[in-house]
Amino acid sequence: MYLAHYNLTLKPFEESPDPRFFWLSEKHKEALASLKYGIQENKAFILINGDVGTGKTSLINYFLIENDIDAIVANLPDPDLSIYDFFKLITNEFNISFDSNSKGDFLIQFEHFLQSTYSGRKRVLLIIDEAQRLNQQLMEQIRLLSNIERNYTKLINVFLVGQNEVIAIIKDEKNKPLRQRLTVHYTIEPLTEPETQEYIKHRLRVAGSQNGIFTHKAVHEIFSFSGGCPRLINIICDRALLTAYVRETKKITGEIIKQCTDELKILIE
Repeated sequence: MYLAHYNLTLKPFEESPDPRFFWLSEKHKEALASLKYGIQENKAFILINGDVGTGKTSLINYFLIENDIDAIVANLPDPDLSIYDFFKLITNEFNISFDSNSKGDFLIQFEHFLQSTYSGRKRVLLIIDEAQRLNQQLMEQIRLLSNIERNYTKLINVFLVGQNEVIAIIKDEKNKPLRQRLTVHYTIEPLTEPETQEYIKHRLRVAGSQNGIFTHKAVHEIFSFSGGCPRLINIICDRALLTAYVRETKKITGEIIKQCTDELKILIE
């Protein structure tokens, strides 16, 4: 709607994760290094956590694309599942033929899949998003799957990606066996105010902007509203671009951001 008004070719602040717009802060560089280390050293479990909207899913997507991981990847967007539903989803994601209700049959088929994939010199990567929603039974089942080895080599790597609540779950005494397997962990913190400014500039450049659109005061107000959370930055910036378009101005000021903040205050209350 407002692209031509700002001479943009793409919407710069869409909420859906798009690797083209991914901006590497120092925090994200460190998180990427942790992921790369975990894969290279074949660690069973890798944990990435952070507050809502800090870019965890975007980070994982960027990592897989930029590092050209030669792996068969399964992604569980919501792990609040029964054991049987987990088996069905896993076999579907990994394209494993499975028509049984038996846990034993699943384990036989899954181990065969892991051994065959290993022989083909490929990795198997299971990404569990929203890991704070894992129930106890499923967490233990996933740990048991990670026990499958060949020549002392783990045949599956598991990325646990979740909100900060996942830390308390991992620390629960019942999860001590899994916690001892967790050797790579990184917490993604929100952006600082200078990083927020660079984040906004980066997304605008990718979208085709050649000029500054947000004033320094606007960026300050954006940071105050968002606390450095990329998702909230995207929401307030998109609303501000629309508001300025309706006002027929191409410069977004602190006053415009304050108006948008009032309209969106339900998001931070």
